[in-house]
Amino acid sequence: MGKKFLRFEFLLLFAVFIIATCGLIYELVAGTLASYLLGDSVKQFSFIIGVYLFSMGIGSFFSKFFHKNLLNTFVEIEILVGLIGGLSSVVLFLLFESVASFQFILYLFVFVTGFLVGLEIPLLMNILKDRVEFKDLVSNVFTFDYIGALLASILFPLVLVPKLGIMGTSLFFGMINVSIAIVLCFLLKNELKKPYFLRVKAIFSFLLLLTVFVFSDSILAYSEGKLYGENIIYTNTTPYQRIVLTHNKSDYRLYLNNNLQFSSADEYRYHEALVHPAMSIAKNVKNVLVLGGGDGLAVREILKYKDVQKVTLVDLDEGMTKLFKTNKVLSNFNQNSLNNSKVTVINTDAYIWAKSCTEKFDVVIIDFPDPSNYSLGKLYSLNFYQTIKTILQPDAAVVIQTTSPYFAPKSFWCINKTVMQVFPQVDAYHAYVPSFGEWGYTIAINGFGTTFNDVKRQVPGLKFYNYQFDRFNYFTNDMISNQIEINRLDNQILVRYFDEEWGKLQ
Repeated sequence: MGKKFLRFEFLLLFAVFIIATCGLIYELVAGTLASYLLGDSVKQFSFIIGVYLFSMGIGSFFSKFFHKNLLNTFVEIEILVGLIGGLSSVVLFLLFESVASFQFILYLFVFVTGFLVGLEIPLLMNILKDRVEFKDLVSNVFTFDYIGALLASILFPLVLVPKLGIMGTSLFFGMINVSIAIVLCFLLKNELKKPYFLRVKAIFSFLLLLTVFVFSDSILAYSEGKLYGENIIYTNTTPYQRIVLTHNKSDYRLYLNNNLQFSSADEYRYHEALVHPAMSIAKNVKNVLVLGGGDGLAVREILKYKDVQKVTLVDLDEGMTKLFKTNKVLSNFNQNSLNNSKVTVINTDAYIWAKSCTEKFDVVIIDFPDPSNYSLGKLYSLNFYQTIKTILQPDAAVVIQTTSPYFAPKSFWCINKTVMQVFPQVDAYHAYVPSFGEWGYTIAINGFGTTFNDVKRQVPGLKFYNYQFDRFNYFTNDMISNQIEINRLDNQILVRYFDEEWGKLQ
């Protein structure tokens, strides 16, 4: 009898461990998927966590109304959690382009999943309360709960997303949830009422999730085909982003987390405007630093200058730089620049790397993604530009992609104003890129030994930039914004500007 009791207690406490692990995974899947599809990862994760915890509280409250057949109810809920949590990402991917109320459906899934998870643990404690001393019960339940949460938070970014993807992860853990229900149905059959019926439901649910898991790649390809409306030729999920490459006639397009990064039809306009103004006016160009720009397209333009002896590229995502080193189509675009002997690729956080760097650079090209969240906003902060200044040679040139002055003038001039607090000479310019519209840049010189019109070197054969800087730094009234603040780490006002301005266009 004692062994039977210990087995019963162990099974249910192990179920707590699985509940906590799977529950947090569903929460992380929803947050990640929302940030992929809707942008602003900080806001999306904040809302998802808030709704999930709130719904768990509601579920815990309603658990007091369950009095009969608690073990049966617990198994039923375990099956439901597995089905709803497991299928959530599939449904959300398929519905994103089809329904106007996508966010409502997203938060409904989060609420229902959290509600069911919130029901489970109080039910479990009620099942065990007459079998285990209260202090041991509470201690054991919460110990298993927190251990499960820790395991999920570690595995999700390091293993699950890179190996299984968002959709595969939710389906896999849905199967784990349902598997626990199946195990309980067989091992605790004498404790359950109508165990056969529960087994059938659990096994059917597992087979449904397994079938969808097998075809998840096809489902994802179909949903992304609807989303992008183009022929998808490559997809990959890294720990940091979802990479999608599409091909339409002669145009290749790269998307990161659903945001267009470049079109092969006109990327030369963007990258020539980004690189050549700074390269042409810097005192020297022997040692060049590129921050971001993991596609190698900015490096391609830098290597056109014979005086360049060394290029250091710092980009967070190894998956991105590896892709542009090894994919033949993409390495053709960057002219195999990332495999050039002059180029060193470092995959790490640029903010941390810059603070520990002791090398001095002649030119710095900053090509980060737009400041759509706080983790990116820090790379546009006063503190970061002050750090960049410490690794510059005298009269070094710095250029920063600065989003669109037409669609987001407050964001554009916020970055420009922030840079002005650090460098003695700062200017702004813009270029028309058909895929993006008017796109802007901020340029700075670390000294007074040269000016923005002092062209020291040129390379032949550029398609777009003509080394006449004055033709690019005229701004019409609809691209001007004066009432803006400096972007500091402690206010991140830039992220709020960006969300406000680009949010109007969605």
